[in-house]
Amino acid sequence: MKNIIQLEEAFMFGLAIYALTLFNVDWWWYLILFLGPDISMAGYAAGNTAGAIAYNIFHHKGLAILVFITGFILPNELLQLAGIVLFGHSSMDRMMGYGLKLKEGFKFTHLGLIGKK
Repeated sequence: MKNIIQLEEAFMFGLAIYALTLFNVDWWWYLILFLGPDISMAGYAAGNTAGAIAYNIFHHKGLAILVFITGFILPNELLQLAGIVLFGHSSMDRMMGYGLKLKEGFKFTHLGLIGKK
């Protein structure tokens, strides 16, 4: 089952990259796609619960879709791009086995323990 989920996430990650190409964005948007939302890990400096909350906000696909739709309705291209980046980054993380975090610590995710085979 894990392989099927990772394949599904890989396709969603590819969709996000394709969406960025449709927007004709500068190269640095791809760097933000890979690294930007991980700034939320700084929340772990305040403890596991705060870290999990901060991380999960920036890695929740529902929020990513809401940001994109808000940008589409307004219309605001920056919000649309932010939604694509959040969605794509979350897909990339889940493709690699990093899920939404639990309050027990960074390695505890909704997909299981990170690094555990």
